[in-house]
Order: sequence, then C-alpha cells, then structure tokens
Amino acid sequence: MYIKMRNMILTLNFIFIADVNQSGTIDRKDFELAIEKICSLRGWPSETPQFKKTYDSMIQIWDGLRQRADSNKDGQVSVEEWSSMWDEYAKNPENALEWQTQYMRFMFDLEDASGDGGIDVDEFTSVCSCYGLDKSECTEAFQKMSSGNKEVSYAQFKDLWKQFFMSENAAEPGNFIFGKTSF
Repeated sequence: MYIKMRNMILTLNFIFIADVNQSGTIDRKDFELAIEKICSLRGWPSETPQFKKTYDSMIQIWDGLRQRADSNKDGQVSVEEWSSMWDEYAKNPENALEWQTQYMRFMFDLEDASGDGGIDVDEFTSVCSCYGLDKSECTEAFQKMSSGNKEVSYAQFKDLWKQFFMSENAAEPGNFIFGKTSF
C-alpha cells in the first residue's frame, strides 16, 4: 500500500487541492489559491454565485480534511497525515466521510464544465492542463480513464475514484482520474 500512497501523493501534487503554494504541507492557503484558480478558469468573478458556491464547498472540504487528517493540530496536513487518512479510506471506501464524498463530487463537477452530467476529453484536458500537465498526457489519461468511451458519467467517476485510492494495479482506469499517465 505504501507504493500506491506515495504515487497518489505525487499525483495529487498535480491537482487543485494539493500543495498549491508548494509549502510542503496542505493548509487553508492552498484551498484559497485553488479557489482562485478554479474560478479564474471558469471566468467566475468573486461577486458571482458560482464563486461563492465554489468557495463555500472548498472551505467545507478543507475543514473536514483538517479535522480528520491534521492529527497534530498544527493547521497543516503533512504528507504522512494525508497518506494515513487516505489509507483508511482505501480500506473501507463505503464509510467515506461527508467531506470526502463532497470532494469527489466537487472534482466531478469541476471536470464536467458543461454541467451535462458527463466528463468529456475536452473538459478533462482543460481542467487537468491548467495545473501544469501536458495536454497530450491529459488526453491519453482520459482515454485510459474512460476505457475509450467518449465521456465518463458521475456513476462511473465514483467507481474510478474508489479505484484510484484502492488499486495497486497502475494500469487500472481509476489511476488516471487526475490527468497523469506516469509518476
């Protein structure tokens, strides 16, 4: 499981919620920077309802993460704390905490830019590449994640999400949900 968790951490360094400010830990500032990035990507100024919804959701996710994972109560989630928390999730994803489910839904909604209930390759590539990933790698990751289908529904994404956290097989489709094809 350690190898999977280490690879997951490396992958999470490429998504919006990880160490955005590259301080070595995850803290509220990372979430605030992620909110700015997400809303800028979508063209949502701070006075819009979409910005407020994104802000509220992300801060709720941060609060849940901090309460669950910040074992030393220093206001930061270290790599070790992050790994321990997701390792517990991987052992029993059916008992996900509310914020973990909210995080999964948030990620789906973020990637489903059109709001049509499915993530297509253009939406996926747009979101993943805005975090510094190469567009061609994102396209390849989408093909692997979607198993060649044109889009991924929320029901499929939920299964892929669990697979990302649980599978030790690097070739499983769920291991590509964040746009990376290699670590």
